[in-house]
Amino acid sequence: MNSNLTKSQYDRSLIEASMDPLVTINTDGKITDMNEALINATGFSRNKLTGTDFFEYFTEPQKAREVYKTVFSKGSVANSPLTLCDKNGKLTDVLFNGSVYKNEKGEIIGVVIVARDVTEQKRIEKELIEAKESAEKAKEIAEEAKNKAENAVKSKQQFLSNMSHEIRTPMNAIIGFTKVVLKTELTSKQKEYLTAIKISGDALIVLINDILDLAKVDAGKMTFEKIPFKMVNSLSAMIHLFETKIQEKNLTLIKEYDANIPEVMVGDPVRLHQIILNLISNAVKFTNVGSIKISVHLEKEDEKEVIIKFEVEDTGIGISANKIKSIFENFQQASSGTSRLYGGTGLGLAIVKQLVEQQEGKIEVKSDIGKGSTFSFLLTFQKTEDKAVEELDSIELDTKIKNIKVLVVEDIQINQLLMKTLLDDLGFERDIAENGRIAIEKLKNSYYDIILMDLQMPEMNGFETTEYIRKKMDSQIPIIAITADVTTVDLKKCKEVGMNDYIAKPVDERLLNSKILSLLKDKEGKGKNAYESKNKCINLSYLMEITKSNSTLMTEMINAYLEQTPPIIHAMKESLHNQDWPSLHAAVHKIIPSFFIMGISTDFENMAKRVQEYAISRGQNERISDLVHQLESICVQACTELKTELDLIKNAKS
Repeated sequence: MNSNLTKSQYDRSLIEASMDPLVTINTDGKITDMNEALINATGFSRNKLTGTDFFEYFTEPQKAREVYKTVFSKGSVANSPLTLCDKNGKLTDVLFNGSVYKNEKGEIIGVVIVARDVTEQKRIEKELIEAKESAEKAKEIAEEAKNKAENAVKSKQQFLSNMSHEIRTPMNAIIGFTKVVLKTELTSKQKEYLTAIKISGDALIVLINDILDLAKVDAGKMTFEKIPFKMVNSLSAMIHLFETKIQEKNLTLIKEYDANIPEVMVGDPVRLHQIILNLISNAVKFTNVGSIKISVHLEKEDEKEVIIKFEVEDTGIGISANKIKSIFENFQQASSGTSRLYGGTGLGLAIVKQLVEQQEGKIEVKSDIGKGSTFSFLLTFQKTEDKAVEELDSIELDTKIKNIKVLVVEDIQINQLLMKTLLDDLGFERDIAENGRIAIEKLKNSYYDIILMDLQMPEMNGFETTEYIRKKMDSQIPIIAITADVTTVDLKKCKEVGMNDYIAKPVDERLLNSKILSLLKDKEGKGKNAYESKNKCINLSYLMEITKSNSTLMTEMINAYLEQTPPIIHAMKESLHNQDWPSLHAAVHKIIPSFFIMGISTDFENMAKRVQEYAISRGQNERISDLVHQLESICVQACTELKTELDLIKNAKS
């Protein structure tokens, strides 16, 4: 210790060194000393504080008493919370840390307590808690708002889906039967009226499609394909649709197509069609004098992709400068009189903008009132060496496919009648099932080449029925969904359950014919029998179940099949050659039960039943010959596989 500094001074300097209130208390709980920080915190003088009870200066005296008693009994205390109250009633939150001190003999004579002011710390903690609570509340509000928004979109989608179905179902009949009647002999007036009905129906379908497309954009369900296609062919087909209307209005059609554009590119031709059709439709609608110019130019090119600029220019009514931006908004047109004079809903350009921008493209418009408008947009396409995917209309269909039998699964009578009429006109056989359950029963008892499946039906809907056919019946019969609801969700589900294709209502007769023949061509193109490949055609699970895997019984049953099958095949072929239909029916009847026992696909059981139907009707030689050949092929393959199974059973025994 410095000789110039007395012990009293030294002790005082230590006490005052603490920035926090410090106090010493004797064994009776009386204050013996303190620093300036405590004097300032309480507002009392040193003389006033000295000799008074320690616990008097706190909001909870008893708790304060326990604090210093704890120090005496345990030797120390740490971070004990108390609230100090000054003479004016001001409160200060503190944490007490204390320890005993002793005399020279080692006897405890008092305690030293330091009170750390934690008011600011508590304020920060409170603010943090409040901020956290506020953030959590904001998060809950945001989550609730998000859920409400998502539910609103789902409700909107469901509403539009239901409305689409409800509107398309009667429209299917209206447009379908109008087309049928237009094919009959009519007076000029009748044809004029019916044509007006058809045009009105087509316009309504376009409106429904526009609304659904807009809903898909809002819901983030709009998807874009990446397939190789020939752009020049696509554009020619689209322009051709308007040539008659353009000629009727005595307009000049100008077409420009850059020869440097690659012949085949990868993109979404359907969405491109939709964009250009909307723009050309507007140009034709709003132009009464002059010309319409459609130009496509190569804007930029590198090794992997090209940027194409499309322009549709007209000499129509034009758009005022203050309306240019609003025309791309939903349900907006250039003026209030536009809809009245020219028709339309104002959805077309809104959809065009969405379709372009969601493909990372850009659309612009330049226009002068009374002079015309030019809509232009840029889209990027990938280069490719692949061949273009053929449009359905351009597929060369095998017209040799005859005697097609179609199962129509549809619950609404007027739609049943329409499908009967369309299929009769196409020359197809048809059968009707009112719902999925009836369809399954018909499939078990009769043969069909293809199924047209409605999606929304009572008892068993189209999805459930298709899933049953694919999984339970193990059948790969082609299935086309006939749907009044063309939302992305339903189309995805169609593929998931195993449907091959879909057609939207109202059903287009030419499209229906193309899709049926295309699917059956694919089926034929795989060979006379899809099971002629190396895929195994037998499944002995049922045989093992009924024999309890007894190798002796299994051997006997397999040998019986191998013994009886070749003579039956011979009898079938002989009967067919001699056109001995009763004998053919009898031979096929013998072979049907063995298909189930040996686990051969129900497709062939149904095929055999179809042969029986033909044998009873005593005709349709071209089709029946093909079916008998397929039955022969599968039976021969089954015999080969069963001989291998026999060898395995024998080896297992030994």
